[in-house]
Amino acid sequence: MFSLEQKLIALDLDGTTLNADSLISKKTKDVLQRASQEGHIVSIVTGRPFRISKNYYDELNLKTPMINFNGALGHIPYRHWQNEYQDTFSREIAFDLLKNKDTLGIKLIAAEAKSMMLADSVNSLIDGFFPTALAKSQVLNEHNLVDDPASITLLVEEKSKEKIITALKENYGDYIEIGVWGGKNPILELAPKGITKEKGVRLLANDFKIDRKNIIAFGDEHNDYEMIDYAGWGVVMKNGTETLKKISNDITNLDNTKDGLAIYLEKYLGLAQ
Repeated sequence: MFSLEQKLIALDLDGTTLNADSLISKKTKDVLQRASQEGHIVSIVTGRPFRISKNYYDELNLKTPMINFNGALGHIPYRHWQNEYQDTFSREIAFDLLKNKDTLGIKLIAAEAKSMMLADSVNSLIDGFFPTALAKSQVLNEHNLVDDPASITLLVEEKSKEKIITALKENYGDYIEIGVWGGKNPILELAPKGITKEKGVRLLANDFKIDRKNIIAFGDEHNDYEMIDYAGWGVVMKNGTETLKKISNDITNLDNTKDGLAIYLEKYLGLAQ
């Protein structure tokens, strides 16, 4: 399995690179940094916004491009990059959702882009994701939302989730993709039509002139599907979904709580101890 060819290593964060405490373990950090030192390209490809993923980028001392919002944003943090892009959809969708929030059963609406985060209310359900306090300028309304968002996140009532998904598809299906978060929280994620992590990975591969067969991608959830399918070697975590495992090239022997990614990658790349 070992090859001396340069690899593009695309990393999902939650449930993959991060452990159950949303931390990068010492082993994972060590393996990823050794992979970088060997000349491989390590890149984070996440559904998270930059504001709650930059700490991991910094911890790994990365200088490579990063993909956020499930492929809607590609950039090199803290630097100008001629290939930087951000895909968005009409802010009118956010305004329409605000007007119909109570009827649909939506508890909270957050609209984001690379340097924008607006929400219509506060919530501490998920640590660090939704704001727990809002300044007047951070409230999601027609006055503050002047630019089109790259992502809208909806905290919904569990009993209303399917009804909301149906309504979203009927009303905005030509303009957005609808994702459902894994786990216990009833959260829906809206992205620009046609946007998936695969777009970001393909752009990175083209930029670094990496052949598709030399892309290794790690993931665990539904939003990793297109990326895993596109990669020359798509690896799904032991804790990943069954749907994702069916299209994988391989599955880690250990889950994200036991350094599954790090141990697999160390062996795959033949990294010296």
